[in-house]
Amino acid sequence: MSFKRTLEELKKKAVLHWSKELMASAGGESILDGLLGTQDEFLSVLKVASLRPLSWETILNESASLSLPLFTKHLMILCDLGGETLNKLTPLEQYFPNQKLQIPWGGKVEEYAFQEIHRTKSLTNDRLKLTHKTIFRNNYSKPLLTDLVMILLYGYIDVNDLLPNDYREKCSIGSMLGEPELIDKYVKENYVRVSSQLKGATANSLGHFAQEYVLGLLKKFLPDDWSVVAETSLTGVTHNEGGNDTNFDLVALSPKGIEFGIEVSFQVTTNSTIERKARESSAVLERVHKQGHFVCYVLDGAGNINIRKNAVNTICSNSDCTVALSEEEIEHLSKFLVVNG
Repeated sequence: MSFKRTLEELKKKAVLHWSKELMASAGGESILDGLLGTQDEFLSVLKVASLRPLSWETILNESASLSLPLFTKHLMILCDLGGETLNKLTPLEQYFPNQKLQIPWGGKVEEYAFQEIHRTKSLTNDRLKLTHKTIFRNNYSKPLLTDLVMILLYGYIDVNDLLPNDYREKCSIGSMLGEPELIDKYVKENYVRVSSQLKGATANSLGHFAQEYVLGLLKKFLPDDWSVVAETSLTGVTHNEGGNDTNFDLVALSPKGIEFGIEVSFQVTTNSTIERKARESSAVLERVHKQGHFVCYVLDGAGNINIRKNAVNTICSNSDCTVALSEEEIEHLSKFLVVNG
């Protein structure tokens, strides 16, 4: 039974691309699926929501597939304002001292009073419930997301004009509501940037899914007296002498106390992370073996197997066990753990 494989051996086992079945097993619906599936509906809301500043909310309430969290995420991407960037604005009281937006509309000024966002100390994706794990769980704060949408739409035309210029200029879509040609032009001009953001967000999201998928299968295949923990370190293994602990995507612990560091990489496009892992793999293997542990890799995806061939080859030569990302392959990995644990 072969556990230490070459790239050619691994290629015969690789699945290369995410399937719907794998996505479902790995963690459910992805943010990308949700965004792509509702993109036309999102744009339709912007194109017809022109009667009042809050018309978008009325139209959105009639949608069966476009939720408020997905609508907010669409808007954040289009505005190029992610959760970490928005978080730098807190506390928002400094930009909205009256705790309201004052929006020029139809020859007069419409006021929108904030419901929650002015009291919120954090605007990260975690706090907003807009991560890949939370966006579909329906446990978000409607007042908070509504407040945020209003800022993203109308921050540019707010009479108070106190937002920092780099944020203010991005919050300009509200001035185009009800103007289909303007909205189409804006989206087209920003398509490259938006596509790049989606790709990055998706790679990160799917990376977590792959890790969770492997974790779930190992718990299924390993005996009950084994433990598998995500994102932790091996006993005694540091980056260098006296340095920080070296973290692994997963760590398996046998009943006898033998530890296995497991790295998971599934890339369908090119990604430089695998190159870094390859450069470090020899030193990592040496430090891990010195402490009596093992290093294993789950490597798959067309980007890894077909494009980053040299990197994967290097990792294979510095791995105790290398498998692809399928149920059969993770069962093969579990056998290696049991044999050596």
